[in-house]
Amino acid sequence: MLFSLMDGHARTSTELAVVADVSASTASAHLNRLKAERLVKVITQGKHRFYSLDGPKVARVLEGLSVLVDQPRRQFVPNTPARLRAARVCYDHLAGHLGVSLHDQFKELKWLTGAYDLTADGVKALANLGVDVEDLRKLRRRFAYACLDWSERRPHLGGALGSALLHTALKRKWVTRELDSRAIQVTNAGRRELLARFGVDVL
Repeated sequence: MLFSLMDGHARTSTELAVVADVSASTASAHLNRLKAERLVKVITQGKHRFYSLDGPKVARVLEGLSVLVDQPRRQFVPNTPARLRAARVCYDHLAGHLGVSLHDQFKELKWLTGAYDLTADGVKALANLGVDVEDLRKLRRRFAYACLDWSERRPHLGGALGSALLHTALKRKWVTRELDSRAIQVTNAGRRELLARFGVDVL
């Protein structure tokens, strides 16, 4: 149930019961426990109660725990479905091969420091995309950090900066989100822009 909420969409207990393949009463009991432990939050609209993850910290822990699932003993060979491995959302930022590639390019271009702050060149590059870095710094969340990617086993960019990149990519129609899935699709325009602006070649 928790992993199904990693796409950032809220769901009812009935929908989550179907996802977990358990009875409605069992799902309700689990959700009450998850709420008590501050892993999920509830929003009531009319007769419906919608559950979502209780913030990006929970998503970050879940993404990290995913690495432990079926941890390989030999050389890592991913068995993640291709569309999820290529590009997906991790709560509210880009993940998968695309997210990892952007993280690596930000480092390679010296836009991002080892302490995960933007350099002057990085600020300028983001400003050219319409991202107000100073506004991001005022948010009550970490500015940027390395979020371990469970399919690539390398970091992608999390935090307010990672969220801003996803928002920008969606707004500019570089990527589109699949309905009821964490997978995202890179558009033809997105391929051109990602290569031109970041040097990221999306196949």
